[in-house]
Amino acid sequence: MRTSTPVEGKAPAAPHRKITGAVWTALVLVYVVWGSTYLGIRIVVQTMPPFLSAGVRFITAGLLLAGVVAWRFGPAALKATPAQLRSTVVVGLLLILGGNGLVVLAETSVPSGLAALLVAAVPMWVVVLRAGTGDRPPLRTLGGVLVGLAGLAVLTLPGLSGAVRLWGVLLVVAASVLWSLGSFSASKLTLPGNPFTGSAYQMLAGGVGGVLAGLLRGEHRGLDPAAFSTASWLALGYLVLFGSLVAFTAYVWLLQAAPLSLVSTYAYVNPVVAVALGWLILDEALTWPIVLGGAIVVAAVGVIVSTERRK
Repeated sequence: MRTSTPVEGKAPAAPHRKITGAVWTALVLVYVVWGSTYLGIRIVVQTMPPFLSAGVRFITAGLLLAGVVAWRFGPAALKATPAQLRSTVVVGLLLILGGNGLVVLAETSVPSGLAALLVAAVPMWVVVLRAGTGDRPPLRTLGGVLVGLAGLAVLTLPGLSGAVRLWGVLLVVAASVLWSLGSFSASKLTLPGNPFTGSAYQMLAGGVGGVLAGLLRGEHRGLDPAAFSTASWLALGYLVLFGSLVAFTAYVWLLQAAPLSLVSTYAYVNPVVAVALGWLILDEALTWPIVLGGAIVVAAVGVIVSTERRK
């Protein structure tokens, strides 16, 4: 999962940015890599404990990103005030521990494609949070939310019918709400001026939270690293290097170099990539609730994103 979403952010307007080959390369990275993280998570949890593996992933990625920031911008770029650190901890726990951690736990029983489609509802929940704090989204946006909720209802049918574990479906829905809350909070709190610094601290806070959650769940009892499959190790490394570093760096760069209307298309391309990869690589079934519900959610997100970027 990603660390922010342009629906709730306030990136500077740049209507005349030129779309270069580098922009398309970065956009493809965000499309494919972020879309593939659901597949990577599913492979990791086949033999690794969910919270401990997620905690290790983000602690490692956070340390690597902090090192890159210090190398690229100088050690001073890592400085943050106590208020900024508190804010990054709050956002990191909501995004990484709550949003990503619950998805990792859910994917022990829920197909990766279904998880991605449920998480695609994040822009909808952000709109709900905005409306709850006094903002008045356009009627077109609210219509998109209602349509998206109908899509989510269809996506829960596999859980209600017993095709997948209902608790897993509900966990992903809860994860998407927490991710939305974290994204919404990030737009309101005082964070470090360097977005890479803020992300590194968020990863570290969420990663430590994940390790603690894993210990509280007893995931360390009887833990045998020798039983971890090669595929799980490779998937974990992929999530650290590509999911948490390469794609995020490409995303932050895109916010500065490309039109927001183009960057925001990841919100409805990622779940399509995730469903396709789950079907091709893990032979996940494409049942009618997943296809229909997913199509409704993706269409609703498209309506919301297209409306919001006109504001």
